[in-house]
Amino acid sequence: MGVRLTAEPPYSREVTMSLSYDKRGLSGKKLYIAAAAWIVLVIVGSLCTWYGFGPGSREVQPTVAHTPSTEMAAVVMATATPLPPTPTPDDPQPIVEAEPVEETFGYGIAINGVGGGDIDYWTGQVYSLGLGWIKQQVQWGIFESNPGQMDWSGYDAVVESANSKGLKVMLSVVDAPNWTRSYIDDNPEGAPPDDLALTADFLGRLVDRYQGRVHAIEVWNEQNLDREWDTAEGVNAEQYVKMLQLSYQAIKSRDPNIIVISGALSPVGATATDPANPNRYIYMDDFEYFDRMIEAGMLNYCDCVGAHHNGINLPPNVAWDEGYDNPDAQFRGPFDNPDHSWSFKSTLWGYHERIQAAGSDTPLCVTEFGWATAEGFDSYPPGFEFALDNTLEDQARWNVEAFHLMREWGFVRLAFLWNLNYSQLGWGPEDPNAPYGLIDMQGAPRPAFHAIQEMEKPQP
Repeated sequence: MGVRLTAEPPYSREVTMSLSYDKRGLSGKKLYIAAAAWIVLVIVGSLCTWYGFGPGSREVQPTVAHTPSTEMAAVVMATATPLPPTPTPDDPQPIVEAEPVEETFGYGIAINGVGGGDIDYWTGQVYSLGLGWIKQQVQWGIFESNPGQMDWSGYDAVVESANSKGLKVMLSVVDAPNWTRSYIDDNPEGAPPDDLALTADFLGRLVDRYQGRVHAIEVWNEQNLDREWDTAEGVNAEQYVKMLQLSYQAIKSRDPNIIVISGALSPVGATATDPANPNRYIYMDDFEYFDRMIEAGMLNYCDCVGAHHNGINLPPNVAWDEGYDNPDAQFRGPFDNPDHSWSFKSTLWGYHERIQAAGSDTPLCVTEFGWATAEGFDSYPPGFEFALDNTLEDQARWNVEAFHLMREWGFVRLAFLWNLNYSQLGWGPEDPNAPYGLIDMQGAPRPAFHAIQEMEKPQP
């Protein structure tokens, strides 16, 4: 879910909630869910809430992914009740070179480091949490708005600050610039370039710039939604794998130690086509899309398979078909219309089982997960009724439990909590990123912050 600068607000990149739709259209998660998603889309602008729903006359898009564009957005840093001073290492930490990553499970968190205020403060908070990785989104379209004119300053600061505290860096690259695209409709969304080799070229320049200082790269985000893959042909797993192949080769030829992560999908329990063009997919069931990526050779071109899941109002250890119910829940999707996309456990295990069935042991890198709560806010994002069902204590407990489960399962290599500080963008409680944050609107730590800080983080 992340926030796309203009056309796609915070919903696309880094926060994904997976408001899925039934395979028969808009019935699965109930029309009221679809309506809620539509409202989010409208409020979020062209995002239209779900990938295939945002632009033009598209239908509702699954996934409420929202990551306020770190690069844009007027940043309003909260002043009330600030966090305590950031603990720092007694001695300066050496810059972390991108050597082969030895840990069997890496703990990380997504931060808004480009446009989110004092980057040294925020990387200091990650250090104080005891996490070893940060995730930073790179919006290529903003980064290189004109050919060859790139603004490295914000990312230089993020990488330098993280390295100085001994943190490893994962960059998630999204959104090709408009000058690389011939298809741009009335409501432009995120999309790849017409020439997929341009993505590889950009990633090559990124690796050259941060040689030895960036440790993992995620190639795209939620490409099973046309909010992220808005081309004339629509969502296309085979085309994505072609781009991944070129990108993998460009990255590895420059730095073989970088972990290449395939773009994480949006958990969507449905597939739909454009009403105006039945051959154009506007979103696709993540399991169906995942199978098509495997068939196209994805596992040959990544070290880790990206995955997303924001847990709605189900605990992380509950499978979609266990018959679990919360009779008091305001958001009824997971209980009245169950399918895998509502469940953190079922979604991740579904990916893992597909990888195993293909004869591979490629691990998952969960580049976005977490639970939202609106407790303590005076309002909440449209369509986020599930955030009303989760308390601050639920959020704290489930985030910790999810970390423990992923480590115990043994098939997850890296896990990035969503998110640390997106509430500090100043967009208010109706920003879809805010309910997930470990920091509240006033800049104070929520219970989940302390829970993650105190969580055991064993390594072999």
